[in-house]
Amino acid sequence: MTWKRTTTILTLIVTLGTAVPAAAATRAPAPTVVEALDRTAHPLRTVDPGGDTRDLRPLDRMIADAEVVGVGEATHSSHDFFALKDRLFRHLVEKKGFRTFALEAPWSTGLRLDDYVVHGKGDPRRIMREEFQRDYLWWNNTDYLRLVEWMREYNIRHPADPVRFIGDDTAWTGPEVYDEVVARVAAADPASGERLNGLYRGLRPTVPTGTYIESYLGKPYAERREMAERTGEALELVRRTGADGGTVQDATAIDRTARQYAFDFEEPGQIAEAMRYRDQAMAANVLWWQRHTGTKVLLSAHDAHVGYESYDPAYPKMQGAFLRDGLGAAYVNIGLTFDRGSFNATDQDETAVRRWTVGPAAPGSNERTLDRVRYRDYAVDLRTVGSPARTWLRQARPTYRIGTAYPDGPHDVALARTHDILIHLHRVTAARLRDR
Repeated sequence: MTWKRTTTILTLIVTLGTAVPAAAATRAPAPTVVEALDRTAHPLRTVDPGGDTRDLRPLDRMIADAEVVGVGEATHSSHDFFALKDRLFRHLVEKKGFRTFALEAPWSTGLRLDDYVVHGKGDPRRIMREEFQRDYLWWNNTDYLRLVEWMREYNIRHPADPVRFIGDDTAWTGPEVYDEVVARVAAADPASGERLNGLYRGLRPTVPTGTYIESYLGKPYAERREMAERTGEALELVRRTGADGGTVQDATAIDRTARQYAFDFEEPGQIAEAMRYRDQAMAANVLWWQRHTGTKVLLSAHDAHVGYESYDPAYPKMQGAFLRDGLGAAYVNIGLTFDRGSFNATDQDETAVRRWTVGPAAPGSNERTLDRVRYRDYAVDLRTVGSPARTWLRQARPTYRIGTAYPDGPHDVALARTHDILIHLHRVTAARLRDR
């Protein structure tokens, strides 16, 4: 007994004294941030639409049952971002039942393009040329033209289950929307129609989109406030007549345009309030459409607008945060980053559009680390990535967030606090703008 017990103890001592250090000697070191991202990243085959989409299946799982998916862009004019959104939308239409493409463009612009994709009304090239001016000129590109034409072709094949196009922004409402609202109200109540026509007098645009936006910004603050008071009164009149939901929404779009300009842009605090109003209005337009039509929506906008956190005090709360308030987990957003490449933007004086080139990303930036992942282009779910990448992704560091004018940034962004999913591209190229 004593011998056996001693032998057993000796065996344990040998086991603990030799095997354990051997195990310790072979224990894998803690993963780095890049290694943690490697384990959860899913490679993308291409950004361009067409062909095999099996590489997008991991994104299907990440999106899950979301009703609205915001897809960002780190510049406002790179081909790869626009093409990828086209590819994602086609895939989500076919595999996940999505039916609406929403763009950071005016509500009335969306109505004109929707008329084309659903009914074949108008020429998309002309619509894009007339609507995408000044702040929206970036959308008049060959990639979005291809998307719009694909949507029309899809609807010819599926007339009973069409895809739709909407704009969610506020800077412009076309004259045809004023006329439609007045006509619908007048048909039911001629006296109210006459009153409405008077309230809208002088507000209907009579000049091209870009000229209208420029002239509106140049009006005195008091005049802009008076215009918003009239559109607000008009909206209440439309509501009192018992107009249908679509007519009320169109009158709301008119009112939102006027109220977007009814801020004192000489006051920094008012500028921030104007930007908050814009993001809230854009979210409200998307929510109205989604609830009214019941369709799943891909929302295209800048990374900043689809995200949850703002990196700029001039933008107190972003569209993505408002959408999360309204939809909860039914809203998911995808941020887009890139390491190097080109894009279109004006200079800071906004005097000319030119092609800019940046990269490789600087040391200490988010993109510098993201570009070391083993895949050239990939998607990763920021909500499920392991340590230490999870902590790293929640820390703010320099990131490309380029708007309509350059130089711009980099800006300090905490990726995992801003986005649910990330798609990183190694290189991007400037979009091909039309009519320039």
